[in-house]
Amino acid sequence: MTAKMDALQVVARGKAEFIRTTIPELIEGHAIVQPRHVTLCGSDVWMLSHAPDAAYPFPPGTTGHEVIAEIMELGPGLEGHEVGDFVLAIAPDHRAMAERYLTPQQNLLKLPAGKTREELLMAQQLGTVLYACKQLPSVIGKTVAVVGQGTAGLWFDFVLQRLGAAKVIALDPKSNRLQLAQQYGATDIINIREADPVEQILGINDEKLVDIVVEAAGRESSINLAIELARPDSGFFLQFGVPYEPINVNYGRIFTKCLKHKSIVHANSEPGHTSTLQALDLIAAGSLNVSAVLTHRFPFEKVLEAYELHQNATDNAVKIVIDMP
Repeated sequence: MTAKMDALQVVARGKAEFIRTTIPELIEGHAIVQPRHVTLCGSDVWMLSHAPDAAYPFPPGTTGHEVIAEIMELGPGLEGHEVGDFVLAIAPDHRAMAERYLTPQQNLLKLPAGKTREELLMAQQLGTVLYACKQLPSVIGKTVAVVGQGTAGLWFDFVLQRLGAAKVIALDPKSNRLQLAQQYGATDIINIREADPVEQILGINDEKLVDIVVEAAGRESSINLAIELARPDSGFFLQFGVPYEPINVNYGRIFTKCLKHKSIVHANSEPGHTSTLQALDLIAAGSLNVSAVLTHRFPFEKVLEAYELHQNATDNAVKIVIDMP
């Protein structure tokens, strides 16, 4: 009899179901791992509710990709890991919201000592931010705005401050996230529900718009706001948040302001996962205290409630941990 496992599956826009599906078979160069902790991310919300219509249904195991897992089986000839090891498992296909997950050896990252598994799991998203920042022009002495203060935006605050930005201006409609932004490196904060963000930027930055703007939310309103905040002619606009579709972007403003524009994704394909390993080292060394963002946790059987909480960002939710069976 074929072995079965419990998994989640996004079957239609805005709809995910628990299913029974076949446990993946072990193949050479791969391992079968048991996800232990999965954290939710904006790209999971995108897959659940905002992907193109033709993308649905997604495969079993969707959607989960920020994963701490335990190695259950190793393929023949696979070295450097042992059964029972806990690893950060890179899951670019988002299919790790399941009792078992098949992953190639190169996507298994050893966990350093000194921090909890949940804290080390934050290295997955921090790694994507480090990877994205390698695509930026020099930020030394520059004014940078970060639109969206979920964990990605907060990690941008942290990294940009370390890279030498003169001002890191955090923008968000949630006051609790703006308070965290100050903790993680923002020099200034703007609540976009309470004040005109362009006027506030001009007041903070000597009547000038910003040198570099990072969009880290993926919503239509935040993308268009980011475009407005960038300085004409010399402004650099980094699109990091996965755009929620359908979406109407004011591309004419990018054109008439002569902005330099870069979108960035696919950090999970970086050779050797260098940025994620750097992120693990930063967290393990105590350079970044991530515990403040770990606000909620749910058991796997209540993951649908967790998605709803993450999507609506109520109850001061920031990062949500799913404890797998």
